[in-house]
Amino acid sequence: MDLLNAGPESQYEPYEPVEPRFPDTAPIERVAERWGPGGAPGPSSSPPAPAPTSSAAFGIADVVSPRPARRLDIPFQGRVVDMAVDQVDLGTAGVVRREYTVHPGSVVVVALDAEDNVLLLRQYRHPVGAYLWELPAGLLDIDGEDPHVAAARELEEEADVRAARWDVLLDLLPTPGGSNEAVRVFLARDLTPVPEHERHTREAEEADMVAVPVPLEEAAALALAGRLHNGPSVAGILAAAIGRASSWRTVRPVDSPWEYRRN
Repeated sequence: MDLLNAGPESQYEPYEPVEPRFPDTAPIERVAERWGPGGAPGPSSSPPAPAPTSSAAFGIADVVSPRPARRLDIPFQGRVVDMAVDQVDLGTAGVVRREYTVHPGSVVVVALDAEDNVLLLRQYRHPVGAYLWELPAGLLDIDGEDPHVAAARELEEEADVRAARWDVLLDLLPTPGGSNEAVRVFLARDLTPVPEHERHTREAEEADMVAVPVPLEEAAALALAGRLHNGPSVAGILAAAIGRASSWRTVRPVDSPWEYRRN
């Protein structure tokens, strides 16, 4: 595929492969086979409990249920994020003060080519003082924009790539104890390059980004070996590895409900 075959004049650079050190991923339905009723492991001598038909069998699901709260202050307002101070009524646990970051939300893209290579980008991140390998990503900073439209724009601007097929892989809350940022991770397939004359001019930290197509299994091995550290990127790569092993039964439509979306 011309898009991801790195020739001598390509923007793509070689990478140091890592030997995969994890077993073949079983279909996701098998994960619960060794767990007994109520989600607790049964004795080792007991036969495996039947796999539940859904997560409801364990009673495990996040629920949006905000406690009564009062805004005390917004001590900082920035170009992208604000800081908020709230007084929160926890009922019998009392009333507490909580400080957190107000964030518009983000989208992340696992872009897979026909050979199941995933596109990784190297970008400098000042808060951690490091060059990180990440998936294409961006802010939901246009009011009311559909998340998958924002994801498509970021993929084009950061990687010069378009995708004809889109699915939802994951919804994440990366740091729910200190930020209300919500992240949706998309799977993008059927890739084609953006024509040269239509490509975005990248600036600032994006100006010297390096793009590398990496086999999905090896990208998962890099994550598990501690060589990748961006949280949503690691989650997206591992979710894609599980999804592919399950014949993509884990993906959802691009318009799937997203309770935590803010913008």
